[in-house]
Amino acid sequence: MLIVMRHDAPEEDICRVVAAIEEMGYQARPMPGKQRTTVGLVGNDGRVDGSRLAALSGVQEILHVTKPYKQVSREWKAEPTVIRLSGGLSIGGDEVVVMAGPCSVESERQILEAARCVREAGATVLRAGAFKPRSSPYSFQGLGQPGLRMLARAREETGLLIVTEAMDAEGMDLVADVADIIQIGARNMQNYSLLKHAGRSGKPILLKRGLSATIQELLLSAEYILAEGNPRVILCERGIRSFDQSTRNLFDLSAIAVVHGLSHLPIVADPSHGTGHRDMVSPMARAAVAAGADGLLVEVHPNPDRALSDGAQSLYPEQFERMMKETRLIAEAIGRRLAEPAGVRA
Repeated sequence: MLIVMRHDAPEEDICRVVAAIEEMGYQARPMPGKQRTTVGLVGNDGRVDGSRLAALSGVQEILHVTKPYKQVSREWKAEPTVIRLSGGLSIGGDEVVVMAGPCSVESERQILEAARCVREAGATVLRAGAFKPRSSPYSFQGLGQPGLRMLARAREETGLLIVTEAMDAEGMDLVADVADIIQIGARNMQNYSLLKHAGRSGKPILLKRGLSATIQELLLSAEYILAEGNPRVILCERGIRSFDQSTRNLFDLSAIAVVHGLSHLPIVADPSHGTGHRDMVSPMARAAVAAGADGLLVEVHPNPDRALSDGAQSLYPEQFERMMKETRLIAEAIGRRLAEPAGVRA
């Protein structure tokens, strides 16, 4: 339920509405807007007497939110959420943020080389996994804490922000000490205890769509994080499982437009996992930017042929440089721009 205040409602009227909601046993979330303030009622079990709130001074109207998710919806917050990061970087505004790097941290030399090359090409965030969930227990699982230390070293040297995955609550606490953005991967999209922990972390969260998840299920997973008090959620379309074997996944570009219509949260696209083939990554990156993605998550490796994970979908540095030039043109054509690395950004 949303309580829309009159544009001239004084602060005491808003406080009176908040107090009334709390007296009824629910949580109140005031949301100041450009024209007026809206107060969200959290925890509505269908027994809320809206007439009691409608009668309060300063209230213009009561809106009933019928979707199963509340706080992530456009009804809850009409304006797009812009997530501010350190160094002046933001996700969800006019800039398109490119996060790039290898699938896994393999060595200090490898991650530093990767960081330098993606920064030189124009990326602003370094992506790489210190902890890696793999389908086979015998596959490379990541370096763990040493990998986190190597990521911190790469940020210190290049100024790139860091996004890396957390697989469980204990690991999330370790990742939070290093990462600027904590990734929750596709396999953990419906790990609800992990989502709640992410909501209490206070860190920006990159939430990937599950392998077979609907868009509604993705938004409901994001709702878990917001319900714990963390509004800094970035959604990610990374492809869903299909019957066709031509690509690794079915890269659902329509999800970008659908999410922007349903939710105020930003959404980025991962054409690397979406296709699984490096020769398809750049075309799908271009298409994702044209579709309105707020960022890209791209795998780039200094030597993909020797990568310990996902080498077949990792771009060579020269391919990534070319992709950046192409996507920059597309962003400009639709009135946006690629975010620039620290030191280049105006």
